[in-house]
Amino acid sequence: MFAIGCVVSMLLAILVVQGNSLKNQLAMYDEKEAALKEEIEEEQARTEEIDELKEYMKTDAYAEEVAREKLGLVKDNEIVFQEKEDTAN
Repeated sequence: MFAIGCVVSMLLAILVVQGNSLKNQLAMYDEKEAALKEEIEEEQARTEEIDELKEYMKTDAYAEEVAREKLGLVKDNEIVFQEKEDTAN
């Protein structure tokens, strides 16, 4: 009878240890899940920004902005003012 009690006690102890181990793994997986969900949300926001930029790049306003900034083009009725370089030094 004592031997059976010892075996049952050992099995119970093993189950408790295994249960705690599984709880720790579950907590770790929950943290990973939360981190992955946050990463997904960030990537979705980034995708939205890229889509908005893509749509903006199809507009005339974007073409005009690029023409002004990159190519230095101006409209016919505009006057361009440039700073004079200081050559005294």
